[in-house]
Amino acid sequence: MAEAIVGLISDTESTVVGTRHVVIYAPKRGRKRFPEGCVREYASAAEARAAARPDAHYHAAIASGPCRSSEGLRLFYLVRWLD
Repeated sequence: MAEAIVGLISDTESTVVGTRHVVIYAPKRGRKRFPEGCVREYASAAEARAAARPDAHYHAAIASGPCRSSEGLRLFYLVRWLD
């Protein structure tokens, strides 16, 4: 009997896609996904908050990614804003 595909693929073991503390360049905060070029990763929430510059549209957040989109772009998906 064939094994289910779910048993063969496990995203929980992947180190590529994960939740990260980031600063996102976002002139409009209504979006939920951001290209990799607009995102900078930090080791902690405190570091991301310290690097944020809301007056220049750089906002601290928690995001998942990077994930490859169907168009071939590497995207981060917003989990929540920290500021």
